[in-house]
Amino acid sequence: MATIKPFKLEELREALTAIGVRGMMVTEIKGFGSQSGHTEIYRGAEYAVNFVPKIKLELVVSDSMAEQVVETICTTARTGKIGDGKIFVLDVEQAMRVRTGETDADAL
Repeated sequence: MATIKPFKLEELREALTAIGVRGMMVTEIKGFGSQSGHTEIYRGAEYAVNFVPKIKLELVVSDSMAEQVVETICTTARTGKIGDGKIFVLDVEQAMRVRTGETDADAL
């Protein structure tokens, strides 16, 4: 699971596809971390934006690909500025492809 800046999505999709990732789920989210939001001026009035737009990616890959996927996300999504995102690596107990009934590694 990873959160990234929205403008990095297409570049990251291409990089992940290039290393063999066959699919991912993408969700538009809002959140805050170290940057704690920011202020903007709209029609002459200043207001606080407490939640910043982000993209949440969810990928399930084999153990053998996990480190390469993390490294690809990290290097591709990095701008060097606050708000670049986070990566969380979780164990998946079971996977099933609904259409075929394939399970675990065959379902990926």
